[in-house]
Amino acid sequence: MGTVSFLIVVVIVTALAFDFTNGFHDTANSMATSIATGALAPRVAVAVAGVLNLLGAFLSTEVAKTISNGIVDDARVSAAMIFAGLVGAILWNLATWLLGLPSSSSHALFGGLIGAVWVGAGASAVNAGEVLEKIVIPAVASPVVACVVAMLATYLAYVITRRTRGDKVKRGFRAGQVGSASLVALAHGTNDAQKTMGVITLTLISGGLLAPGAGPPWWVVLSAGLAIALGTYMGGWRIIRTMGKGLTDIQTPQGFAAETSATSVILASSHMGFALSTTQVCTGSILGAGLGRKLAHVRWGVAGRIAVSWVLTLPAAAAVGGVAAWVADHGDLGVALVAGVALAAAAGFYLLSRRRPVNADNVNDTRPGAPEPSPAGQSAG
Repeated sequence: MGTVSFLIVVVIVTALAFDFTNGFHDTANSMATSIATGALAPRVAVAVAGVLNLLGAFLSTEVAKTISNGIVDDARVSAAMIFAGLVGAILWNLATWLLGLPSSSSHALFGGLIGAVWVGAGASAVNAGEVLEKIVIPAVASPVVACVVAMLATYLAYVITRRTRGDKVKRGFRAGQVGSASLVALAHGTNDAQKTMGVITLTLISGGLLAPGAGPPWWVVLSAGLAIALGTYMGGWRIIRTMGKGLTDIQTPQGFAAETSATSVILASSHMGFALSTTQVCTGSILGAGLGRKLAHVRWGVAGRIAVSWVLTLPAAAAVGGVAAWVADHGDLGVALVAGVALAAAAGFYLLSRRRPVNADNVNDTRPGAPEPSPAGQSAG
């Protein structure tokens, strides 16, 4: 068995830092629609999401195994490469958070790792077949499936309740959203917390502390769950505003349909070991909920910017991860330089965000050009 080196400790801490950014970057996935419709107060919503993210982390480890012994050859991966990949993922998460874009934290992680391993160990160390099957295909299919399911669910919700008074519909679906949003949070913890578990497990394998093919130890599961839960509680308010108010005008039946559709897709994929993007699934379901209601307005300009960020996520994070891996390969000084640049960049993103802050008090403010809410009883078509 290997010994715990300082670099391995640094990588584990960096992995948990990524998990924290994953939490606040993806809070919108479970709670944006409930906050937008008023089903849950903003602070209550993020607290509920944080607790359920933690619980969800203990439900499965299939996705963690996909990462730790799937997309790259764990025998050829070093701790420095993993560190570099995490840096690429963290910086992309912070950049898109600043812009309020719900890009995929998962794909940022995959891209960072692929770029770092490609530079550090060569292209043959990346399992292209696994990347295509477990990452690329789900990335394309999952938001489309979620969109279609949510569109049909929204249509049915309005058809079924078309003869019911609007105030009763609103109250009923608001209550339903508490449950459906909670299920999304639970599913998010099940899928996304596992990605950090997989990275830490891969680090332990590369350092000889675990046997090849091993699953995550209990303390890895617990620490990853706590990190993503804390990040979720911090609230990614900029992205919550985009998903809750910027993409379409969400009513309670749409919010319920979007959340239940997203939960179904995420849990099914987690069970099969597909490390899909919960962000893409939830965004697709919100778009579908917008399309499923007659006269609902979808802001296609916002949708287009989100789609561009999705396309750029893998290559952008891979590029940063590759450069970081090249620098980190120059020994401890290189690792220290990468860490210093990453910390400086993170501080810069935070300072820029303070110029136009978004928080729990103004997250539901309608931005210029955003769609005005329609009457609660609007029927589907």
